[in-house]
Amino acid sequence: MIKVSSLVKHFGTLRAVDGVSFTAEPGEVFGLLGENGAGKTTTLRMLSTVLRPTSGTASVNGHDLVTAPEEVRRQIGVVSSEPGVYDRLTPREHLYYFGELHDLPRPEIARRAEELFGLLGMQDIADRRAGHLSRGMKQKVALARALITDPPVLLMDEPTAGLDVTSARVVEEFIIQARATGKTVIFSSHIMSQVEKLCNRVAVIHRGRIVALGTVAELKSRSMQERFEDVFVRLVGEGS
Repeated sequence: MIKVSSLVKHFGTLRAVDGVSFTAEPGEVFGLLGENGAGKTTTLRMLSTVLRPTSGTASVNGHDLVTAPEEVRRQIGVVSSEPGVYDRLTPREHLYYFGELHDLPRPEIARRAEELFGLLGMQDIADRRAGHLSRGMKQKVALARALITDPPVLLMDEPTAGLDVTSARVVEEFIIQARATGKTVIFSSHIMSQVEKLCNRVAVIHRGRIVALGTVAELKSRSMQERFEDVFVRLVGEGS
């Protein structure tokens, strides 16, 4: 579903991403882990076509990031740590707005909206202005917005940052359900317990390069550590 090969991104003299390569399959949650500034968010922004690679190639469901960015956008839903909702719009209006941007027929938007409101427990807030919602509720709006087109790929950059335990659990359950329906999820998080719970495989990126790739169990075995947090700290320390 996602193929990344020798992806590079420069910002002036800064080499933010330096030859990153990996694949992610349907029905897989692929963790992209790293400290702040490691290059994971830049990688996700390239995959979402917000940033153009300096060199290297990547494709989403067979569509190249550079030569077919509009096709890539049709394949993806994006959720970040900042919900980015419009305070004056209701959740329902958000979904209609973004559904129409993707040329979905209004009856299809209505059907999908009701389905997503039920999935995320949003029936009671569907017609309240987003400016009156809690951060956790706004993140639910962002999740529903990402799913309105039922994309096969989800790019999730620290989607539970700043959320309380209950709201974070909703996001985790959402990711588990997405994986069960065959979606590919690229997931970034600083919370190692989440990574262990959700990810089929992980890549640890440090200073723009992948320093380890495999399942959590494999990386624990290689590092001879019982706690994945210790594995991560050791990997980024060795990469310094």
